[in-house]
Amino acid sequence: MDTRIAAWIDGELQPLDKLEVHQRGLRHPAISVFITGPEGILLQRRAAAKYHTPGLWANTCCTHPHWNEAPADCALRRIDEELGITGVDLTWREQVEYRADVGNGLIEHEVVEVYVGHGTPEVTINPDEVWETKWMTLEALDAALAATPEAFTPWLRIYLADHRDAIFG
Repeated sequence: MDTRIAAWIDGELQPLDKLEVHQRGLRHPAISVFITGPEGILLQRRAAAKYHTPGLWANTCCTHPHWNEAPADCALRRIDEELGITGVDLTWREQVEYRADVGNGLIEHEVVEVYVGHGTPEVTINPDEVWETKWMTLEALDAALAATPEAFTPWLRIYLADHRDAIFG
């Protein structure tokens, strides 16, 4: 499996191994998806075997485009690969840049294209990627984040603290 993703080196995108990008804390493109519905926001708990932030709760889907893959295509591909979700229309909301320590000497320095979809799709998790899913209202998520922030990925905490209106507005 090709594990190369794009990263900026000297102002130019270059294909590099994903683990190397995170070890070096290089700035790189990413996508994040939030699926919302009547029950709130669909969250995923990252699989225990993930090389960073295993077992933590995150937004519906987050990943890195393959080398030369369009962000919107990546978003649709990954919600299918991780969660078995198809047939959901995604709307681009904004671009977010953040840098966060994700443990084990790894740094996420991402330029993220954020997408939102609406509906209540059928979910079939890929256990290599996702431990479990649940729906939470924004209010319940805020309360859970306040009570146990360590149970959530750094990027989800950043999105809700700094980009809530752009994502959910």
